[in-house]
Amino acid sequence: MASIKPSAHLADVRYEIRGALTRRSRDLEAAGLPIIKLNIGNPGRYGFETPAHLREAIARHLHDSEAYGHEQGLEQAREAIAAQQRARGARGVEVERIFVGNGVSELIDLSLRALLQPGDEVLLPSPDYPLWSAATILNGGKPRYYRCLAENQHLPDPDEIEALITPRTRALVLINPNNPTGAVYPRQLLERIVAVAARHRLLLLSDEIYDEILYDDTPFQPLAEIAGDLPCISFGGLSKVHRACGYRVGWLSLSGAPERSAEYRDALQLLAALRLCANVTAQWAVAPALESMPTINALTQPGGRLHQARSEVLKGVAASAYLDLAAPAGALYAFPHVRADRLEHFDDNVFALRLLEEESVLVVPGSSFNVPHSRHMRLTLLPPPEQLREVFTRIERVLERMSAEPSLRASAVA
Repeated sequence: MASIKPSAHLADVRYEIRGALTRRSRDLEAAGLPIIKLNIGNPGRYGFETPAHLREAIARHLHDSEAYGHEQGLEQAREAIAAQQRARGARGVEVERIFVGNGVSELIDLSLRALLQPGDEVLLPSPDYPLWSAATILNGGKPRYYRCLAENQHLPDPDEIEALITPRTRALVLINPNNPTGAVYPRQLLERIVAVAARHRLLLLSDEIYDEILYDDTPFQPLAEIAGDLPCISFGGLSKVHRACGYRVGWLSLSGAPERSAEYRDALQLLAALRLCANVTAQWAVAPALESMPTINALTQPGGRLHQARSEVLKGVAASAYLDLAAPAGALYAFPHVRADRLEHFDDNVFALRLLEEESVLVVPGSSFNVPHSRHMRLTLLPPPEQLREVFTRIERVLERMSAEPSLRASAVA
């Protein structure tokens, strides 16, 4: 009997955050080995809790959640999102230009499906969150990557972005604060990027799911304010800032001059209607989340758990003979890299597998984020600070063993 062949579209799709290494870690756990997992930004798995007032809002509205809702989301939720976006300076934002989805992941796919013709190009950061590449490919598009190098604090070069544009380029994606690097884009840089998009009539797509997770008083600049009348989609949700990943509630806000994106908005509504509606129950938490005082600040400010975890990562890298790091200014991750002058022939996938099998630590190789020839690894800041201290001890042991192997040793050290 012939085997079932998967779609050819999947040949270039990857998601190693939950890929082969994760499956191997499950096998090791099943054999009784405890694994320290640094592979995923899932706050609830690390002891963080969703704020109580969000749970209470859902509980009060369980009876109101048993029918299909509006395809774009509950009006109460969309009104709160629109108010937030207008307060941030976004133009042209109205309730009918807000869409609520089953997480930002669904909305990324929906926004690209409504936009792309086969062969259209989307400008993506490298490293990127790999869902963006996957959604581009699965909707017939072609990713074109602009570099966000560690030596530039993982910030992009607007001139390099512009040089990549062709007649087939349709959209420019930003992830700010950035996953996986933790970079936060300053206003002046965003102004230059918006100018590029304006010159070439590109749709701006700004993934801002980590918008309030910031360290050391780093300011967050929403893209929509700078974009003005230029069509711009801003993505947000409950999963990270409000520690509610399992609720699967994300949203997109379409800003800019409405007449310039009216047909596109209607295409979004058609696609939203085809999947009937997003999870109704959890949408009751949106308005309380956006209309109440922020709860994330207590975690990101000095003395807070995320701030302490980030400090442990910075200390671990500073004490290492092999690692370097552009310090994350936001989000839930660090993206350290192994120095070429200490370990020349380094393979991030080989390292990640050895770290898992030799030291029971699970990280994500940097190449999983569409970085060619990566020397990076991504780790989350969510574990307890003392556990992260232990993690760097284990990372250093693996790197020391690798450096003692002649085939991996740097020529300057050999």
